[in-house]
This record gives sequence, C-alpha cells and structure tokens, in this order.
Amino acid sequence: MTKPTSIEDYIAAHDEPARSRLQELHRLAKTAAPEATEAIKWGSPAYLHRKGTILFVISAHAKHTNVTVTPTTRQAFDDELSDVETGMGSVKIPYDHDVPSALLRRMIAYRIREFEDDGVLWK
Repeated sequence: MTKPTSIEDYIAAHDEPARSRLQELHRLAKTAAPEATEAIKWGSPAYLHRKGTILFVISAHAKHTNVTVTPTTRQAFDDELSDVETGMGSVKIPYDHDVPSALLRRMIAYRIREFEDDGVLWK
C-alpha cells in the first residue's frame, strides 16, 4: 500500500471488509465530531480538534478495525467495553461484529469534552 495522503486514499487502498468498515467509521466520525478536521497521522485517518490536537484515530487491520482515543477516554467506558478487546486507548472491532455506533459517539463526545474542558492532549 502506498502512503495515503487523505482519508479517502486510506479507505480506497483497503479491500473488503475493511473498506466498508472504514467508510462506516468515517461517516460516524463526521457526524460525531462535525467540527473536526481530517488528517493522516502515523499512516492512519485522524480527526483533529480545530486547535490541532488529535481527538481520535481509526485504522484497519487484518481481522479488525481500531478506534483509538486517549487512554483516559477508553478507561471511562471500561464497563461498556467488556465484550470487546481493548488496548491502551484502542477499541478493536472485529469485522464479524457490528460497530457499536452509539457507544463510539459517546466516547467521541467524551474525548472532545476531555480536551476542551480538561486540556487532555493526545497520548
């Protein structure tokens, strides 16, 4: 895969089922954080606050997609994430599972508030 220069390039470079899942997550990101700007950071789609701080990142992998937020945002939702694998700030969504859209929207809203009200920067 050549290095993507836009989120659209990143999505287009993937085969199914990753492509459809990335499109779904991209649409969710645009509705959950409509004021966020888009960029490629570390080779993956990132959504940034208007002040330039990364709010969250999405990425595709062989068997799952990730939505990555700050560890503190992920930890705030630990009780609701007990059915999925998580990492330091990531939520793994296997391709054979539905996207937990409502939960991800709440996590994104939390992350935006966490930055705007508490000043929590990216990792």
